[in-house]
Amino acid sequence: MAIFNLNVNGKKTQVDLDPATPVLWVLRDHLNLVGTKYGCGIAQCGACTIHLDGVATRSCLLPVAAVGNKAITTIEGLSENGDHPVQKAWLEHDVPQCGYCQAGQIMTAVAFLKNNPHPSDEEIETAMNGNLCRCGTYLRIRAAVKTASKS
Repeated sequence: MAIFNLNVNGKKTQVDLDPATPVLWVLRDHLNLVGTKYGCGIAQCGACTIHLDGVATRSCLLPVAAVGNKAITTIEGLSENGDHPVQKAWLEHDVPQCGYCQAGQIMTAVAFLKNNPHPSDEEIETAMNGNLCRCGTYLRIRAAVKTASKS
């Protein structure tokens, strides 16, 4: 066990954990931030995507010991009222069906648009390709990212 001082959604917090504990479980089990989802456990589906110093990062395999002083942002920390332009575009395009993958999809889209604010459809598709949606809402996801890029 070790003590880790984390910056999560702009708040300092301390946890005493095994250094190998994945950040996903730190968030869900120790900090009660359950918006980040467990999907595959092998960083292939994107449901567990968070931002680590603004970079979209899969949290299911990221050990808490690797975080260091980097800022963690979860879907809960993206905006207080769900009014981030990407979240608003998600609602406008009625993207979620079951909703399970949506936090990871949104976090990926936000990080992508930060680096590429005016992407083409092909760039959006490439950027979002690693996030799986079992409901198949890929066309609505692409449309929402495009709309958010115009905000």
